[in-house]
Amino acid sequence: MISLQQRSIAHFDLDCFFVSVEVQKNSTLKGKPLLVGGHGDRGVVAACSYEARRFGIHSAMPMKTALKLCPHAIVLSGDMEAYSEKSKEVTEIIANNAPLYEKSSIDEFYLDLTGMDKYFGSLQWTIELREKIMKESGLPISLGMASNKMVSKVATNEVKPNGKMQVLFGGEKAFLAPMPVEKLPMVGKETAAQLHRRGVENVRTLSEIPIPLLEAWLGKNGIALWNKANGIDESPVIPYHEQKSISTENTFRADTIDMQFLHAELVRMTEKIAFELRQQDKLTGCVTIKIRYSDFETVTKQMTIPYTCSDHILLEKVKELFQRLYDRRLLVRLIGIRFSHLVQGNYQISLFDDTQEMIALYQAIDHIKNRFGWQYLMKGTNVAAPGKRKDNHLRHIMPYQKR
Repeated sequence: MISLQQRSIAHFDLDCFFVSVEVQKNSTLKGKPLLVGGHGDRGVVAACSYEARRFGIHSAMPMKTALKLCPHAIVLSGDMEAYSEKSKEVTEIIANNAPLYEKSSIDEFYLDLTGMDKYFGSLQWTIELREKIMKESGLPISLGMASNKMVSKVATNEVKPNGKMQVLFGGEKAFLAPMPVEKLPMVGKETAAQLHRRGVENVRTLSEIPIPLLEAWLGKNGIALWNKANGIDESPVIPYHEQKSISTENTFRADTIDMQFLHAELVRMTEKIAFELRQQDKLTGCVTIKIRYSDFETVTKQMTIPYTCSDHILLEKVKELFQRLYDRRLLVRLIGIRFSHLVQGNYQISLFDDTQEMIALYQAIDHIKNRFGWQYLMKGTNVAAPGKRKDNHLRHIMPYQKR
């Protein structure tokens, strides 16, 4: 049996993904400082080109600030539909070639190629797959290969844009040692600041600190951080077809045709599982609606959508699907909503749709829901008539079956 330490893991990352798609759509934008995000003083930067980054611009920065740093930058609104389609195109190429892969976000993938060296070089095979992706999608993509996911991701980050690197087995710790602690995944500004205050600047120093001391400083995260600093990561590549879907359904106490009540239920249920998406740092690419009529006939309809976790976008799609599906004008016994085709991601994915106020509103809403419970803050339209719901409405998490 091959131990986890002897694995061969490749990490693919589509370089500056949103910007690359925009440049592909309009080649005259190549080499220019580009900002993808909301227009106007209240907009936010969702993505920026490498040319724009040289001016100190980064994602989640207010657009007003970014334009002060680079007044001649070109601002694009963003096209989530195009980005989602390109992501799915690259996913399909990988799915048709890789023995085992994980789609960790809209633009990142892990491949487990353990054992392939028995038949042919896994590095050469991966390089050829990278070239195939670039040729067929027209997008730049960087590649890192190592014995685990964490080191392969760091390697990818080191060779961006459009590069490739392999860290050989046994060389993980030496590869990481000279890097600033910020280079390790999940070391944010706050953790880095704590380490800097204690004189820990690079990964080598971090790797030599006793675990009990790191635990005293950072709690249970101290152990995980020590493992990262020493190049240790045993997390598996999770097959994409095992991704979960999140759903909820409600069987009513009495069958109903009250459209105001049904629409209120759609709002309530959508808000509930959209909040769960954000809690799990997930985005959905497919919405399904289910209706069961009073005669027990059950019908469903689904829609593929640009990846999102935003209530207002999902509500629009849910209502649209319901209107298309509800055509019998019979009493309704049950309605259900399911979000599937899930990928890792967070609210930053929709920065180009929203103003700073909208983003702040979502953050405030989620803060309240985290503190008091999701049901304590809902839209005003979501006040349903008493007695129509069953108390035991169900929530399901089901395996997503790849089609």
